[in-house]
Formats: sequence, C-alpha cells, structure tokens
Amino acid sequence: MTESPEQQPAAPGRLSRLRPASLRPSWWPLPACVLLGAACGLGYGLAAEPEYAATGYAVATAAKGIDPAAALGYAQSYGRLATSDATLSYARGAAGEPVRELRAHVRSETSPDSPMIAVTGTSSDPRRAADIANAVTEAVVVGSGHVAKDTGVRLVEFSHAVPPVDPVSPSVPLGTAVGASAGGLIGGLVLLVRPRPGRRGLTAQVPGPAQAGTAVRAGERELVR
Repeated sequence: MTESPEQQPAAPGRLSRLRPASLRPSWWPLPACVLLGAACGLGYGLAAEPEYAATGYAVATAAKGIDPAAALGYAQSYGRLATSDATLSYARGAAGEPVRELRAHVRSETSPDSPMIAVTGTSSDPRRAADIANAVTEAVVVGSGHVAKDTGVRLVEFSHAVPPVDPVSPSVPLGTAVGASAGGLIGGLVLLVRPRPGRRGLTAQVPGPAQAGTAVRAGERELVR
C-alpha cells in the first residue's frame, strides 16, 4: 500500500532547512540599540564641555501721561533689538568678544504679559556668561534712553546677571538616559520594518518523481470514485 504525501515522514533535509539559522531572539535589535544609545549618551556627557548661563533683566517703564500699554509693546521691540548688530556692537567692548562670537552666546526673551526683557549670556566660564548678559543688557538700556523723549518709554535695568553655580549642559545621567531612549526608539523602528524571521530560510519544495507519481495515482482514484 502506497502512503499518501500527508502520511509520509518529512525528509531530514527539509526539517533542517526549516530550523532557524541563529539562536538569537527576533527582538535582539531593541536591547542592542538601547545599549548603543546609552553608551553614546554616556560618552557625550563625559566629553562635552560644561556650559553656563546667566540672565539679566530690564523692564520698560512709561513716562507720565503715556499709556502703560505702550511699555509692553516697546518691551517686545527692545527684546528683538537686544541681539541686533547695533546693540552687540555697543556691547562688544564690555563683553570682550567680537560681534560674531557675541551673537552666538547671547539670547533675549520677552513676555506677552509683562514689559520685562530677559537677556541670557552663555559661556564655558560662569563669570564670562554673567559679563556677556550684563554687557548686552546695559547696551539695550542705553539705546532705549537715546529715544526715550520721542517714545515716552525707557528701559531700566531691573536685575544684574550673577555667575551661575551649576551648568546648564546635559549631565552624565541625563545624557545616558536620553541616549538610551533614542536607541530604544530606533530599535523599535528596526523591529517594525525588518522582515519576519519565520519567513527566512523557507524554500519551495519540488516533489520528487516518486511523490509526483503517488499524487497522480491518488488523483485518479478520486476521479474514479
């Protein structure tokens, strides 16, 4: 009696081809990317130069008889002028840096609800950061005084910038955590786009002559019935 293809045992070579080619789990890119990202973040935290930020404040005040709302509008304008070439050219003497370098180490912020300007200086030296912030704040205050008679609004220095104690650059633990998170995200994306391991190594099986003859005879018996 001839066995049907379903009853015949599979060939040993076919079983070996269906076995996974590697013992690694299919999700191995995820922990690998997490470890790689954590290592990169740790290296950056250890190698990066610490950066300090110091902030000085100036407030816009309206003269007698001037609408107080005008002070808020001029504060927005002076906040944008804090990083202009004219202001930085005046501040470069006190800051001790050329305009191009000074622009890269200073920024200004304003509030829509308060006529106050915050000028922040950054540097690898905390005292240098405070000097930059104070120099630019003073330049903005002096510039506003030149047109105070026409605008009715002038800036007054509200608070000096002081040398900071702690840097604002990412710390080693924070850099490691950020690197691990980024690595986990990349690893998850790799798992989503990679092909499924179960589909690898599967090749089409062509039946041999004996199996083909058996299948034909089985089909003929079915037709006779």
